[in-house]
Amino acid sequence: MIDQNIRIAYFSMEIALHSSMPTYAGGLGILAGDTLHSAADMHVPMVGISLLPRRGYFQQQLSADGWQTENSVSWTVEDYLQEVGPRTAISIEGREVHIRAWKYQLNSRNQNSVDIYFLDTDLEENSDYDRSLAYFLYGGNSHYRLCQETVLGIGGVRMLAALGYSGLQRYHLNEGHASLLILELLEQKRRQNQGSDDPETVRDLCVFTTHTPVPSGHDQFPLSMVSDVLGAEYSLAGCEDNFCFDHKLNMTYLALANSRYINGVAKKHSQLSRQMYAGYCVDSITNGVHAETWTCQPMQQLFDQYIPGWQLDNLSLRGALNIPVEPIQKAHQLAKKNLLNHINQLPGTTPEKQMEEDIFTIGFARRSTLYKRPDLFFTDLKRLQAIGEKFVRLQIIYGGKAHPNDNQGKLLIQKIISVANSLNKHINIVYLNNYDIALAKLMTSGCDLWLNTPQPPMEASGTSGMKAALNGVPSLSTMDGWWLEGCIEGLTGWGIGNTAVSTTSPPQITQEACSLYDKLEQVILPLYYQNQPGYLEVMRHTIALNGSYFNTERMLNQYVTKAYY
Repeated sequence: MIDQNIRIAYFSMEIALHSSMPTYAGGLGILAGDTLHSAADMHVPMVGISLLPRRGYFQQQLSADGWQTENSVSWTVEDYLQEVGPRTAISIEGREVHIRAWKYQLNSRNQNSVDIYFLDTDLEENSDYDRSLAYFLYGGNSHYRLCQETVLGIGGVRMLAALGYSGLQRYHLNEGHASLLILELLEQKRRQNQGSDDPETVRDLCVFTTHTPVPSGHDQFPLSMVSDVLGAEYSLAGCEDNFCFDHKLNMTYLALANSRYINGVAKKHSQLSRQMYAGYCVDSITNGVHAETWTCQPMQQLFDQYIPGWQLDNLSLRGALNIPVEPIQKAHQLAKKNLLNHINQLPGTTPEKQMEEDIFTIGFARRSTLYKRPDLFFTDLKRLQAIGEKFVRLQIIYGGKAHPNDNQGKLLIQKIISVANSLNKHINIVYLNNYDIALAKLMTSGCDLWLNTPQPPMEASGTSGMKAALNGVPSLSTMDGWWLEGCIEGLTGWGIGNTAVSTTSPPQITQEACSLYDKLEQVILPLYYQNQPGYLEVMRHTIALNGSYFNTERMLNQYVTKAYY
């Protein structure tokens, strides 16, 4: 039975729901899954639409020398999803491509639920090529991607109609991948109005969230390819000045030109987006994470004791200031033990790589790419080793995949693993293979400090530090993305800023690297080892101030009031 009260359709190329469901690649999918979790919690009338990647994004394999290779993922769709009866079809290059949907029912503890539909073209009626369109997440060349996005955007709108969803008031585009839904909505209006259309009626239906400040991160397709794939039904004639540039369809500008509300995912990101997209009003709704999903079990039990009902009232986590520091320390140590036990039991973990619970442990896990700078920590190895010797020992845990086509990102992973093998006994580093939801939960709760080093202003938002904050783990981060809003120096963590560099320092030592080492050596490690109550006070404020705010409950409330109604 379809709930006829559903009013918001949430479109995302990827949606993360479970570690064993390879329906996500990274942060965009995590955000989508967390958003839909909160929609269920908050009774927001929403339905989710995505693609069904039967072979996932990829399974990361790291060789002995640290080089990443990729394998397809094997999973049984029927173990997680239920096929639904209604089907639809779209035209691609004049061929009729049939689409079916698989449903995932996302349940909340308050007995509410949100339905999520994954679109699938692996049907006997389709050609071999068309059957493969949903196989790989972000796979193939530009033509494959355009066909995929046609399935998501145009096919998604048609599937919702086939499923019986009527009266939808908003279509939320989580990035530009689903922008072709706008062309389908315009075509529907033309058919309803017997040839005439009013773009304003479609614009009033659409909400667009942009996630990247990097121009190269926006999908663009040659107009000749678009014409071949979509056919004459979806003419872009006369649209060149709005969202077609240099004879290419820009999916971001298609969404910008046809959305009633546009937002970036942090205050700084929105400011940059207004500069990138002159003439468009880009508001700001800072990302969040789903509190219950990302809070580890020991912390959940602690919150249940001191802040009952926090799962459906995240703002009440401010009450963490009333929790004594001793139980916070105990809960964190349990989470840390779970993480280190997992690492120590991994195949191939040598005795010298065994991790110890009483050693300060730093976590870093992001997609491996140049602007995230995972190697900033290793700018001055002599100083890093001296810091390790000064405080007996440091432990650093890395994780993260490089995009299959990002050789520079793969080289960064290889560099980190090479450095890890060359450092002395005072610095113990491991790089965890195939970072996923399960590892993210272990790392963001079990480390003592969360490290993040993006190159400003390239970080749109970032959410890994938000997950850590819910578990009382403070951040040490460059001042970019969400951390510009979340950093209260010495209270919720520490900022990596500009620090004077000694004239005797090697030329590669940047101000940020110097600041990172200074904060670690002069502030964070002395606090942790010599003033445990002081460090626990930072942990307590991290939960109360950042955990209570940087969550999808607050975020979705802002979407409801600013964008949906």
